[in-house]
Amino acid sequence: MTLAIGDTAPDFEAETTEGKIRFHDWLGNSWGLLFSHPKDFTPVCTTELGTVARMKPEFDKRNTKIIGLSVDPVDNHKKWGADIKEIVGFAPNYPMIGDTELKVSKAYGMLPAATGGSSEGRTAADNQTVRNVFIIGPDKKIKLILVYPMTTGRNFDEILRVLDSLQLTAKHRVATPANWKQGEDVIIAGSVSDEEAKKIYPQGFKAPRPYIRIVPQPQG
Repeated sequence: MTLAIGDTAPDFEAETTEGKIRFHDWLGNSWGLLFSHPKDFTPVCTTELGTVARMKPEFDKRNTKIIGLSVDPVDNHKKWGADIKEIVGFAPNYPMIGDTELKVSKAYGMLPAATGGSSEGRTAADNQTVRNVFIIGPDKKIKLILVYPMTTGRNFDEILRVLDSLQLTAKHRVATPANWKQGEDVIIAGSVSDEEAKKIYPQGFKAPRPYIRIVPQPQG
């Protein structure tokens, strides 16, 4: 199964380090960040999990719940958490899914549906495609999919930046330009006519070309 932006995020039940959850119920009306890992006790993932734990207050500010996934049992996740705290300074402070039957990894297209067996005996290399980031909206639709190789740690500052853009553009009829950061100018969406734009932005807008109309970031 291949997922795309705009698809409904597959619902599932799973054991986590914070008990059993049903994903959609757990998300409620929040945004969600689901990020996955091919194996416990792996070096790059250790740095990622600790970094996200350190940054959790930033996600909380954005009404975004975090959940991790690793293709190993929950008991291993808990032992790994002690290592993560010692190495990075922060232990995971969000649930970690134990995907021992590979169900979630397969539902999200990170492993082929035909993959048999369980997590037992599988190496990180076997699961190397389980390195995705999904941002999911309160409507349970997938808003972002990122896939990283095992050797490249994820940039969670960039993921926060994208989350800011997604939340802004969900509320206002704008788009964000390259390298945009919170507080910078934005682009009026192409779906807004010039007549509408003049009503929405009575102070006017900059238009270096007819197809690009620039305004300050809307507030609120």
